[in-house]
Amino acid sequence: MDETKKYTEDELVALLQSQDTQAFSYLYDNYAPALNNIIFRMVEDVPLSEDILQEAFIKIWNNFTSYDSTKGRLFTWMLNLTRNLTIDTLRSKGYKKQSKISGDENTVSNLQDNAININKFDSLGLRKQLANLKPEQSVIIDMAYFNGYTQDEIAKDLGIPLGTVKTRMRTAILELRKLLQER
Repeated sequence: MDETKKYTEDELVALLQSQDTQAFSYLYDNYAPALNNIIFRMVEDVPLSEDILQEAFIKIWNNFTSYDSTKGRLFTWMLNLTRNLTIDTLRSKGYKKQSKISGDENTVSNLQDNAININKFDSLGLRKQLANLKPEQSVIIDMAYFNGYTQDEIAKDLGIPLGTVKTRMRTAILELRKLLQER
């Protein structure tokens, strides 16, 4: 496979629907860091976030026929699937039992490790690009994509209408897309 090959979203979707393994490798290489960052922000545990990411990509591969491009973009579909899987994991009895069992001995070292690992998953450099957005847009993107907030949670947390959150997020995403294409 040509390492510099880039697919449009439509090309990638068509290849994935035909179960193309090279397209799936491309999908993983280009989307795993962003998805893992979102998972990590929700679970704050590197091994667990990597396990959930692996499960998410298995689920993406096995359920790709359920993706409908008329209902949203590929990344949004994968993000929702991944976020739901992460929430299901956090709500599961096994996770709750394991977190009660594990002690707080490593809390300080885990905090230091987490700070290092947060930046490891931002391979597209989106964090740096947030500085080029208006502050009100940057905050919303940071909350949604790096901290796992829903739009409703952002609206409540910031005390602004949900429609305003959606508008700012859409504008910010379009601006980020332009910035990333210029690179």
